Amino acid sequence: MLILLAIYLSFDTSMPKYNLDLQIPVTEFSTDRALQHVEIISKQPHAVGFEAHETVKKYIIDQLAQLGLETSIQQGYSAGDWGNFSKAENIIARIKGSRPGKALLLLSHYDSNPHSSLGASDAGSGVATILEGLRAYLATKTIPENDIIILISDAEELGLNGADLFVNSHPWAKNVGLVLNFEARGSGGRSYMLIETNRGNGRLIEEFTKANPDFPTANSLVYSIYKLLPNDTDLTVFREDRDIEGFNFAFIDDHYDYHTVRDNYARLDRNSLAHQGSYLMPLLFHFSKADLSNLMSLNDYIYFNVPFFKFISYPFEWIWPMFFLALALMLLLLFYGFKLKRLDLKGIGKGFLPLLIALAINGFVGWYSWLALKWFYPQYNDMLQGFTYNGYLYILAFVLFSLGTCFWVYHRFRNISRSNLLVAPMVIWLIICWGLASNLQGASYFIIPLYSLLGSFLISLNQEKPNVYVLVILTLPAIWIYTPFIEMFPVGLGLKMMVATTILTTLTFLLLLPVFLTYKYLKRIAYLTFLLFLGFMFSAHMYSGFSSESAKPTSLLYVLNTDQNKAQWATYENVLSTWTSQYLGENKKKPDSLAFFTISSKYSTGFTYVADAPLKDLLPPKVEVIKDTIIEDQHLIGFSITPQRHVNRLDIFTNDVNILAASVNNIALSDYYLTNRQGGRLITHFVSNNEFTEIQLSIPKDELLELTLYETSNDLLINPSFTVPERPDVNIPMPFVLNDAVLLIKKISF
Repeated sequence: MLILLAIYLSFDTSMPKYNLDLQIPVTEFSTDRALQHVEIISKQPHAVGFEAHETVKKYIIDQLAQLGLETSIQQGYSAGDWGNFSKAENIIARIKGSRPGKALLLLSHYDSNPHSSLGASDAGSGVATILEGLRAYLATKTIPENDIIILISDAEELGLNGADLFVNSHPWAKNVGLVLNFEARGSGGRSYMLIETNRGNGRLIEEFTKANPDFPTANSLVYSIYKLLPNDTDLTVFREDRDIEGFNFAFIDDHYDYHTVRDNYARLDRNSLAHQGSYLMPLLFHFSKADLSNLMSLNDYIYFNVPFFKFISYPFEWIWPMFFLALALMLLLLFYGFKLKRLDLKGIGKGFLPLLIALAINGFVGWYSWLALKWFYPQYNDMLQGFTYNGYLYILAFVLFSLGTCFWVYHRFRNISRSNLLVAPMVIWLIICWGLASNLQGASYFIIPLYSLLGSFLISLNQEKPNVYVLVILTLPAIWIYTPFIEMFPVGLGLKMMVATTILTTLTFLLLLPVFLTYKYLKRIAYLTFLLFLGFMFSAHMYSGFSSESAKPTSLLYVLNTDQNKAQWATYENVLSTWTSQYLGENKKKPDSLAFFTISSKYSTGFTYVADAPLKDLLPPKVEVIKDTIIEDQHLIGFSITPQRHVNRLDIFTNDVNILAASVNNIALSDYYLTNRQGGRLITHFVSNNEFTEIQLSIPKDELLELTLYETSNDLLINPSFTVPERPDVNIPMPFVLNDAVLLIKKISF
C-alpha cells in the first residue's frame, strides 16, 4: 500500500488542481479567467487563410488594448526552413522596463492547424495563459526592470513562419534576452518544461530554480531526448537564427485530440491550464527583474523533479564521480558479502537468470504489442497520432503484464538466496548508468536509485529479516523517478513505444526487488496481476470502437486531374467509415498513380483508396509565364499562378531537377531547404485572400523542368458543386492530411 501511495504521489504532486477561482484577488492568475479567452478563441478553426483567423486576431488585439497595451501588427511573407510559404500577421506589444538592457519575451501562437482544429489547447491555452498572466501582473502595479515584449505569433502550424518573420525582420528581436514559450501537443496532462539552448543549460537552470515555480515538471533526460528529435516550436527559430535561449512549456497528454476538431474548450484539461499559469507568474516576476544578458553558459546541469523536494539539480561534473562511487561501493559490498559467506558465485550466476528471462519476455511483448494491436484492430491505423482513445488502458495493462512476468519468474527462482538475487540488478543497473553517463548524460541521475539499491543490499547482507518499511523508504527514489517515464514514453511518442514501458517497468521492479523478495506469495501476486492485465485488455477492447466521445478520424477528397479530365474520390482511411463508403464503397481501389503519394503530410501518409467520381466544372489555376531565358549556364524561369476559385493551399512539385535558386513572391527559399527538400516538393503556399503565387527559379540550362501543381480548397462539404453530407457525430476529420478538400492537379513544363 505504501508503494502504491508513493506511485500515486509521483503523479498527484506534479501539477496543480483546478478549482473555481473567478473570485480570487485580481493580482493572482485565474484559470477561470484564462478559460474565458480559450472559449472565445476556439469557437471555429482559425488557421491562416480561414475566415475566423481574422476574428481571433482582432480579439487578442482588443484584449491587449484593455490591458492598456499598444499593439502593432507585423505582416510579411515567410517560407522558413520547411518550404511552407505563407503570409504571417504577428501581434506585438511591449511593456517598458525601468532600465535599459535585454528584454523578456512572452510567446505563443494564435493560428490553429489546418483545417479542422479548433486550437483550444494548441495554442489557445498558451495565448490565454499570457493574456491572463499579464492582467494579473499589471494589476500588481509592478514596474518591471526589463522590457517585456509580447509576441502572439502567426503561422506557427505552417512552419514557424511568424517566429521567422519576427526573429529575422523585426527590430525588437535583437533586444530579446530570454523567451518563455507556451505550447500544447494534446489536450491535457502535466506541462513539461523544455529548454532551448545552443550550449549549456547551467545558468538557465540556476535562474529557473530561483524563480521557484510551485509545480516544476522537468528533467534533463527529456531535455537530452528533445535535443535529438526533429520537433520544433517557435522558440527554435530564436535559438537557431539569433542564438536566443528560452523555456518551452507544453502539455502532451490526450494526444488523440491533437490537431483535431476535438481540440476544443470542453476537452481542455483545466489542470493543465492551471499548470501553465503556475509557471508563468513566478517566472514573469523573476525574469522581469533578472539580468538577462548573463544567461549563457558552457556548463550543463542534471535536473529532475520529485514529490516534496520539487526541483533537484547538480552539474554534469558530478556524473562520473557519482558513477565511480557507486562502482566502488558495490565492489566493497560484494567483498563484504563474500566475507560474511552470504554470497557465492554459483548463486550470483543463477540470480542473473530471472532478470534476463523477465527482460526478454517483457521486451518481446512490448516490442510487438503495437503491431499486434493494429492487426487485431485495423481501425487503429486511422489514428495517425499513434495513440488511441483507450491508450491509457493499454499502458496500464502492459505494466501489469510486465509486473506479472517479473513476479512469476522470481517465484520460480525463490530457492536462490535474497543476497545472491540482488547482485544481478545492481550489476545491470550499473551497466545502464555507465551507458547513460557515456551517451545520454541528461539521464545520469538514474544512478540515484542505484544508491538506494546498494543500501538495501547492505541491509540484506546483515539482516535475515530486514525491516520492510525501511526497504520501502529506500525504493522511493526509484518510484518517483521512473514511474512517470513508464507512462510518458508511449504518451509522448505513441503506443509504438510500449516497449519502453515494459522494459522500464521491469527495470524498476528490479530496484524494488528487496521489498518484493520479502513477500510470501509471489506466485499469487503474479496470477493476480495477469488477471488484472486480462481485465484491462478486455476493458480496452470494449472501448476499441468509436463513439461520439471517441470519434473515428475520416477523410474524403475530390481529386480532379485537369490535364487528363479525370476525377476521383480519395481517402486516407484504412478502414472506411459508413460516411466515406458513400463515395468509396464497392468501387474503391488502390491508387495507381504516384501523384497520389507526393502530396506532403506530417507522417508521409498516402491515399489508401480511390474511386471514380463525376466530372465537375471547376476552373484550374491560371499560369502565366513571366520569364523563360538562358543566361550563361543557367535557365531562369519565372511564372505566376493565380487561382480562379477560392483556394487554401497550393503545393508545387518538380521532377528530379537541380534547383540552383528559388524564390516565392520575392522571398528566397533557403539553401538549406533547397539542398534537403524531399520527394520533389518545391513549395507549399498556404494562401490568404486568394492571392497569387509568383515563382522565380534557376536551374542548369541543359535540364528540363516539369512542375506538378496541386491546388486545394477545404470546402468540399460546403462547395455548391457538391452535395456531401455532414459527418455523423461518431466521425471527425482526420488530422495531418488534406481533408474535406477539392484538389485540382495540373502539370506545366519548361
